[in-house]
Amino acid sequence: MSASHPVMPPVPSLLRSAAIQRRVIAALLMREIITRFGRRNLGVLWLVAEPMIFTLFVAALWTAIGGHRAPGMTVVGFAVTGYSSVLMWRNSVSHNVHAVRENINLLYHRNVHLYDVFLARVTIEIAGATASFFLLATFFVLVDQMPLPNDLLTMAFAWLMLAWFGTSLAILVGAAASYSDVVARLWQPLSYVLFPLSGAAFMVSWIPDQARKYVLVLPMVHGVELLRSGYFGSAVRPYYDMAYMGTVNLVITFLGLALMRRAQLRLEAE
Repeated sequence: MSASHPVMPPVPSLLRSAAIQRRVIAALLMREIITRFGRRNLGVLWLVAEPMIFTLFVAALWTAIGGHRAPGMTVVGFAVTGYSSVLMWRNSVSHNVHAVRENINLLYHRNVHLYDVFLARVTIEIAGATASFFLLATFFVLVDQMPLPNDLLTMAFAWLMLAWFGTSLAILVGAAASYSDVVARLWQPLSYVLFPLSGAAFMVSWIPDQARKYVLVLPMVHGVELLRSGYFGSAVRPYYDMAYMGTVNLVITFLGLALMRRAQLRLEAE
């Protein structure tokens, strides 16, 4: 008689696994939106309204104090292109710092992983910042406070690079914060330091030559410079190296995914 062999459960196909993950992320997106913004009043509109209000405030402040003006670039345009992009990556990281702690019960479900939680939160921030930037730019173009964009493809590429930077950094910081609350405490003051150095409040061409090489160490500065170059064209003199930014993004992505994998295994073992 032949020996009987245990029947192994079927291995899910790639398409079925992708469908499951899509449903999980969609459910997490709805949960995050309802938890953060509620079901009543403006609700999900705050996802777009929050970055819009902040950017409008900065634009009004810069206009009131007579911020930098150049032919072809308005104060409002300078503020919108800078602060909208910075809020995207900064908020992506800030809302991922406590992602593990706030979703710890969900992570015990077989189909819910750290990557799903991180991606859901980052998607919300990127979507909100993108919609805010589009609506503000459209409005200010219509009221003649911003010129029409010069190169939409260049702008889209810069925006995607900044979104990639925000996503990779959010995964790295979120995974690290699952090990220690110190990471969350350190990120808050660090984000305040990075904010004025991110390129939102200046063009690299405005600062002294000896300081440029230090500022350009920060990858997001390259993304903001390219974004403004795409929007204002020859009105600005940008400094950027997208190969450098791509390399840094790749390194952060690798470190973030590796640390996230270790954090996932650690949670499963507990």
